[in-house]
Amino acid sequence: MNEPDVFVVADNVLSPLGKTTAENFSKLKQNISGVKQQQDKAISPQPFYASLFDKGAAFIDIDQHKYTKFEQLLIASISDALQNGDVNAKDKKTVLIISSTKGNISLLETEKNNHDLQKRIALSTSSKLVAEYFGFVNQPIIISNACISGVLGIITGMRLLRSEQYETAVIAGADVISSFILSGFQSFQALSPQGCKPFDQSHDGLNLGEGAGTIILSTNKKYAENIKVKGGSVSNDANHISGPSRTGAELAYAIKQSLQDAALSPGDIDFISAHGTATVYNDEMEAKAIGLCGLQSVPLNSLKGYYGHTLGAAGLIESIISVQSLKAGLVLPTMGFKEIAANCPVNVTASLMPVKANHFLKTASGFGGCNAAVVFGK
Repeated sequence: MNEPDVFVVADNVLSPLGKTTAENFSKLKQNISGVKQQQDKAISPQPFYASLFDKGAAFIDIDQHKYTKFEQLLIASISDALQNGDVNAKDKKTVLIISSTKGNISLLETEKNNHDLQKRIALSTSSKLVAEYFGFVNQPIIISNACISGVLGIITGMRLLRSEQYETAVIAGADVISSFILSGFQSFQALSPQGCKPFDQSHDGLNLGEGAGTIILSTNKKYAENIKVKGGSVSNDANHISGPSRTGAELAYAIKQSLQDAALSPGDIDFISAHGTATVYNDEMEAKAIGLCGLQSVPLNSLKGYYGHTLGAAGLIESIISVQSLKAGLVLPTMGFKEIAANCPVNVTASLMPVKANHFLKTASGFGGCNAAVVFGK
């Protein structure tokens, strides 16, 4: 059976850099970052570097009491993407996929912990509210698998569309930074005391970020000229609850499987959008995996210096921006990168680079040893 092609129909990136994909891409081309020193005592008693929305920022004109900040981000991002694509949320052939790592967990800091709160915090509650807002008729699918959630959402959408259960998949992801999340990363000593520096010799940790991303995929032939999601795969290195694989073999396996799924070889990949968190161990593991796949000389960037690590939204935001890069024939620079770390022999872009590109690879890895890779192409 020939599986149908999966096309990118529309998208949105909602971040401190802008409310649309176009606004975000324009800022990135100007080398503007959302990461800066934050002074928010509600999140941390000490200053910290992150990309956060302004306090009280309005994302969409809806009932602020009915929907949390997390849900408002999802609704605003999905609304913009739906406006840009000719998609009917109420069609039974349309599925909604929501990616997040922590959802409404910040409510634990402000509300009394009881049965009602437990229900309110559940990702299923948020997903139901978002689905009802747009009138999606199918039960939404929730993806919450640490930092690969966004990429896994895209792969899940691609697989559901190939199975012909659905014709359209709306995949949205968001996360909000709270004291709970920041203190968790602090306990791992994973945060940088400055702007992060992916793959740089002085990389010393990550920055966190807030944001949302939505990508709409379809098998409808009317989108045949659009960029395609060509293949994807996931793996788990079962190494440690927070420490990545020592060898990179398991992420390499996901990359090789995604290339096989896309019927491509390493030589077909024109650039890589890496996870690139700027922690020493993640960068090293990712570089090893890329080397094991014979992709060490392919131009590679990390967008974490612009957005911070947006958790459940990261894979979506970074994939969407890379689709814009593919269309524009430009590989964006890696903010914070100057000189390659000795243990990271990959080809990191330090400045805006014109390319003749047909395909790119997006990678992600996360706590619990999860890895994901997805290939987009013309």
